[in-house]
Amino acid sequence: MTDIFISGGRCLIGPDLTHTSLTISEGLISRLDASGHAGLDLDAGGLAVLPGIVDIHGDAFERQMMPRAGVDFPIDVALIDSDRQAVSNGITTVFHAATWSWEPGLRSAANARHLLESIEALRPRLAADTRFHLRHETYNLDDENEIRGLLAAQRIDLFAFNDHMDSTVASLDKPHKRQRMVDRAGLSGDDFDRLVQRIAARADAVPASIARLAEAARQAGIRMLSHDDESPEMRRAFRGQGVGIAEFPVNEETAREAAAGGDAIVFGAPNVVRGGSHTGWTKASEMISKGLCSVLASDYYYPAPLLAAYRLVADRILSLPRAWSLISAGPAHAAGLSDRGALAAGQRADIILVDDSAPMRPRVVAVIAAGRLVYLTETNRLSTAVAPRAAAAE
Repeated sequence: MTDIFISGGRCLIGPDLTHTSLTISEGLISRLDASGHAGLDLDAGGLAVLPGIVDIHGDAFERQMMPRAGVDFPIDVALIDSDRQAVSNGITTVFHAATWSWEPGLRSAANARHLLESIEALRPRLAADTRFHLRHETYNLDDENEIRGLLAAQRIDLFAFNDHMDSTVASLDKPHKRQRMVDRAGLSGDDFDRLVQRIAARADAVPASIARLAEAARQAGIRMLSHDDESPEMRRAFRGQGVGIAEFPVNEETAREAAAGGDAIVFGAPNVVRGGSHTGWTKASEMISKGLCSVLASDYYYPAPLLAAYRLVADRILSLPRAWSLISAGPAHAAGLSDRGALAAGQRADIILVDDSAPMRPRVVAVIAAGRLVYLTETNRLSTAVAPRAAAAE
């Protein structure tokens, strides 16, 4: 692995942006504020040098798997393309949030299994540190034992409890929403309606299943999330089972309960970029201004975390160091990854160089992931001690 020396940039060191240099060796940041050269030298003049983005909830890969309803592409192709998209937007750690539902089709058990196996097989080829975030639909009782086995084997990196049954039932009376679900599942309309009715009848068995799965995750040391908490009571109930991450709480009262309990609070970065939720729920920028958000996730759009951080600065809600914490140090802490999220000696060398001369349109110039240069748009910024030797050899 070639050593890398980065100089001339504004580096995010602790709470400040400081003109300093970084030396990278064996995949780690080895020194700060040193002089000299390395196998690869990167000129970061005029750029911000920032810790890589940690994305703990992203499902944009689904569009690479099924770009149109009923049109499938191989999962390995989808993962490789998603990796390129994530890295080019500064994401160096990505948790693919795969829904394991009672539905057939895109969010089926078979697809979730295949995705997990593909991530495990492809990890050496992917630039981003790629992990598996299982979004378990709580009414999916049929696969509980299998999922408990995966938790025990620690093959799941994050485990979320999702319950979309009420919204699914409500959507049956809304033709456009119903048709999207029917197309995604690959069933006829009548067959889908019958399936929903059969699954909804399981409600009484769901709480005990949640308790068993939460126990399995606790025993395996896997961090858990609850999705779309609707009330403080719901958040307290999940916290009582060891679920320490509140993902997209739907109102301020619930977010305040999460904050009071010391929980990590996740909102979607697209919510910030677009100025509000596409569902009409909580406005993330307002929650951030009130100190009720510790993590922003890409959700369904990989460019969103980078854009959201800079929008928070442009809107004078947060300074860049504080905004960047929401997409790097904050999610790393929530996921239990103590080796990243900061530019410090001994930390994993996940680093991005950003041209932020246009405040609302930051542009990723270079990405280093685990000490390897994996993305570069301006080759004039790179000099290498290897190139002259190679030229001489020719």
